[in-house]
Amino acid sequence: MNSCKTLLFVILLFSSLAVVSQKQSKENWESMFNGKDLTGWTPKIRYHAAGDNFGNTFRVEDKKIVVRYDAYDKFDERFGHLFYYKPYSYYRIRLNYRFVRDQAVEGPEWAIRNSGIMVHGQSAESMGKDQDFPVSIEVQLLGGNGKDARSTCNLCTPGTNVEMNGELFTPHCINSSSATFHGDQWVLAEVLVLGDSIIKHFANGKEVLAYQKPQVGGGATSGQEVIFGKPGDILKGGSISLQSESHPVEFKDIEILNLEGCMDPKALNYKSYYIKSKQSDCRYKKN
Repeated sequence: MNSCKTLLFVILLFSSLAVVSQKQSKENWESMFNGKDLTGWTPKIRYHAAGDNFGNTFRVEDKKIVVRYDAYDKFDERFGHLFYYKPYSYYRIRLNYRFVRDQAVEGPEWAIRNSGIMVHGQSAESMGKDQDFPVSIEVQLLGGNGKDARSTCNLCTPGTNVEMNGELFTPHCINSSSATFHGDQWVLAEVLVLGDSIIKHFANGKEVLAYQKPQVGGGATSGQEVIFGKPGDILKGGSISLQSESHPVEFKDIEILNLEGCMDPKALNYKSYYIKSKQSDCRYKKN
């Protein structure tokens, strides 16, 4: 009798573990880039309309999205951004980047080996023709100069503010705790974005910065034709874009993990790693 009870307990235990295991979803990372062309991406370069890829600034080479300035006589503050077609709110984004070659002629000194991933931003189409930066949260990507310490995955705030440690943070940029990456080595940058609650930056897998409550406010943008929100408006989601700031840069392995979706375990498209519930996405087996 005792042996039967023991056997039954073992069977029930393994059955329970199987159910739990079945519910642990594999992360469904999606590629944001087809490796062939800029399908799904829209360029917006200062002094040009959305969709006008002046000078073929953003292009594809060897299955990478690259930023080049060989068609520029001088940079002339033509800051550019390449916008992904789909906005997100709760997600993780990761990519590898590296800086190469020399800076464009007359590029600003602060923009040497400088680029960024813009999140929670306005759309390309809503930017003014002469607007330099989208209202957004910038994950600033920097490369070292070969000798001095220079962190990456920093925070900059064009037209925005955030909260840090429960207080409003208004300076334009703050450095992360990352290492310095000199030369043309590839660096893995990752951003965890959870709506308006928290954003975290990671460099080569290490968390280097965190903050909360991204919101409209502050300066560091010019040329807006349509004002994007009012100071204090909380940003819960928005566009994602890659930056052109006068130094050639390359991006590869650009992937996103959506963290918003069906959180009902009974649904066919349930994912255990979702953070934000979207019941309207749920799909069920038909009887």
